[in-house]
Amino acid sequence: MAKQRSSGTRKPWWILGLLIIFLSMGSSAAVYYLLDDGGGDTGEQQTQQETEQPTPKPSYVKIEPFTVNLQSDEYDQRLLYVGLSLQVTDESTKETLEENMPQVRSRLLLLMSSQNAEELTSSEGKDALTDQIISLFDRPIAGSDEPLTIDDVLYTEFIVQ
Repeated sequence: MAKQRSSGTRKPWWILGLLIIFLSMGSSAAVYYLLDDGGGDTGEQQTQQETEQPTPKPSYVKIEPFTVNLQSDEYDQRLLYVGLSLQVTDESTKETLEENMPQVRSRLLLLMSSQNAEELTSSEGKDALTDQIISLFDRPIAGSDEPLTIDDVLYTEFIVQ
């Protein structure tokens, strides 16, 4: 009889052990699915979708070269001869700039004539001028309420004399 009692008392512990194993497996699976960000396949799908979307080709608006008088610390007569192209990705911005080219050139001439000749000869001065030109078009052009998005300024000719 002693053998029957000992085997009878072992069954609840064996069932309890299996119950603990199944609960831990279930909780592990639940944590995995809750914390998973959609699986590895969706990350690959997102990467494929991003690469499939073509990046818009940049357009360029060419501004004919012009010459302006520059400010100088030595009160000398200094000139800047500059030709540039504006890089835009939006076709409406390109059309707006081309339709209002006299106003674009006027803004650029006023900005360029206020520059210091000594600063423009360094690369930092040219970078600062690029930033000023881009911020110059934050203001809408008369006759257009659309914002102008200028991505970059490319200098095709640049002579300080």
